[in-house]
Amino acid sequence: MGKLKFELVLMLSAFLLIGCSVAQAPETVADQSFGGDGLSREVLMADSDTAVESQSSTSNDSGGAPPIEPLVIRNANLTLVVEDPSKATDDIANLAESLGGFVVNSNVYQTTYGTSDVLTTRASITIRVPVERLNEALDKIIEGAIEVQEKSISGQDVTREYTDLQSRLRNLEAAEEQLREIMDAATKTEDVLRVFEDLRMVREEIEVIKGQINYYEDAAQLSAISMELIPDELAQPLSIGKWRLEGTVKDAVEALINALRFLIKAGIWLVICVLPILLLFGIPGFFIGRSVLRQRGKKQIQSPEEEKVADEG
Repeated sequence: MGKLKFELVLMLSAFLLIGCSVAQAPETVADQSFGGDGLSREVLMADSDTAVESQSSTSNDSGGAPPIEPLVIRNANLTLVVEDPSKATDDIANLAESLGGFVVNSNVYQTTYGTSDVLTTRASITIRVPVERLNEALDKIIEGAIEVQEKSISGQDVTREYTDLQSRLRNLEAAEEQLREIMDAATKTEDVLRVFEDLRMVREEIEVIKGQINYYEDAAQLSAISMELIPDELAQPLSIGKWRLEGTVKDAVEALINALRFLIKAGIWLVICVLPILLLFGIPGFFIGRSVLRQRGKKQIQSPEEEKVADEG
């Protein structure tokens, strides 16, 4: 009789355990068996519903659990034009710390823009601040920027997911308690080992769900602000009436920089490469050519008598 009672309690605990797993992965429960019993999906679902109803009635008898407040995750994205992206990154990091937040990641890098491939510094940074200070943080960040090219604030309501996780956690903790009682009452080694394996699986799932709950809670308490920091352009577009000289000053400056770069490169080539070659071959060539010209000049100024004597000789 005692053995039959033990097996009956073990089977009921197994039903409760599998019912909790059905809430997480209903598509795989029909193909699995628990403890070799080969339970059908219908039986498992019915037993799971019975366990939930039993727990709900217990909660109602004890006065009922307090309603769960809405859980919303609020995040923001900004694209800002700043004077110095590197300095702005440091200022934003200090701001996050002063508001009770922290820096998630920060990246300052060199890039090129324009037809002249001018190097410039850009940056990206993500911070987290308490959700109640999100608007304050955005106002201070925008206040230090020259221009706001993009601003977006998003809110994700995770109340349903959070509530489902808590419900699953309560069911798993109840199953864990039942399994511990069964293991304490077990007398056979094989029964203890089987219950211990089931208890280990339940404990692992409890830890996973607790991690998901903690993630939702942390994400709802700390809002993320992701920012792209772009350096200020060399000049803003000039506008005369409806005629906009888009980037005229910037293009003119780039052309000037290109011309200066060309002249500097040409001067370097001239001094280092061309000038030594001219000195090496030009100076001997100059003296040789000068000597040849002198010889021709002497022949041209000879008198007819000298030419006749030269011919007779």
